Amino acid sequence: MTQRDWIEKDFYRELGVASGATGEEIKKAYRKLARELHPDANPGDPKAEARFKSVSEAYGVLSDDKKRKEYDETRALFAGGAGGFGGGGFPAGGGFGTGASGQGFDLNDLFARSGAGGGGAGGLNDLFGGLFGGAGRGGAGPSAPRNQRGADVETELRIDFVDAVRGAEVPIRLSSPGRCERCGGTGAKPGSPPRQCPTCQGVGLVSSSQGAFAFSEPCRDCRGTGRIIDDPCPECGGDGVSTRIRSLTVRIPAGVADGNKIRLKGQGEPGRGGAPAGDLYVRVHVNPHKLFGRSERNADDLTLTVPVTFPELALGTTLTVPTLDANVSLKIPAGTSSGRTFRVRGRGVPRKAKTGDLLVTVEAAVPSKLDDAATEALQAYAEATKGDDPRAELFGGGR
Repeated sequence: MTQRDWIEKDFYRELGVASGATGEEIKKAYRKLARELHPDANPGDPKAEARFKSVSEAYGVLSDDKKRKEYDETRALFAGGAGGFGGGGFPAGGGFGTGASGQGFDLNDLFARSGAGGGGAGGLNDLFGGLFGGAGRGGAGPSAPRNQRGADVETELRIDFVDAVRGAEVPIRLSSPGRCERCGGTGAKPGSPPRQCPTCQGVGLVSSSQGAFAFSEPCRDCRGTGRIIDDPCPECGGDGVSTRIRSLTVRIPAGVADGNKIRLKGQGEPGRGGAPAGDLYVRVHVNPHKLFGRSERNADDLTLTVPVTFPELALGTTLTVPTLDANVSLKIPAGTSSGRTFRVRGRGVPRKAKTGDLLVTVEAAVPSKLDDAATEALQAYAEATKGDDPRAELFGGGR
């Protein structure tokens, strides 16, 4: 994608957000649209697929702080009416086109904006260098717009609690912009390779001069790519990128927590002009387990609440409790209070260095209904222990 594309496309409108939207607002808008327009949700709908591609393209720019800044600066400059730039030189008289207010931009204003003070061609080159790949005076810089690292991509994955604890390899399917498989990313029809642009000699930028000043802009003949495609690929239309379904395997590390991100290097949006691809970030959501949880103090420790009877707490007992692997025996000493937690070693999250533990909390289970025999037995117990007041200290009885 070239800066000329940025001028023509309104990525904020594509995502339905304001130009001052925060990164979180942009992400939220993209996720909503991506779910609605996903090809899996709209099978055989070319309009939805095209819209999904446009939304993904917009998010790829606006989610990257550096790209978003360049995009905003480029659109602000051209939307402000920087005339003469598209025409190949400065207008006569030293002005710089006409802004929305109808007044011309003065060159000294441009130098001031670029931080170059009041004179010298370096200020103007600094101003445009960031927009057009770092071009210096009199020629192209070492990095032209076509050589652009692919954007990072984020997706979400929901897994079972047990897989999160033990680790797993989970297959996922993605529908996202990727390198066109038909042309291999060249943008040209197989058998008809692109040729070097004769206008810019493959650099992607052309230089113009006006008196003492020199600046560069994307080559119009090749649109800043440095290549001429005589016979575009019918699959991607010459972009080298097409929306496709990819199957990947995500390796889930043991002990991953809900909300964690897993990075898959080089699996994001493909780079342009041979630049490296971005990364894929998989945000993991863990389904809760009906029995087990994760300790807030140490995520490697699992938690389990076990209901017990009052006689078991008062007299002591040996319980059989489940773990993720097998059942184990747990001894409850006499006089145990409800809410006490016991530690079962080595039954938590498995790690190479040390495996976590299982924290078992016992809670007294109060029956909702009692039969006559049980009621009489409890009344007899209450009578036998009426001299024991567990609330005595609340009223000074313990002083």
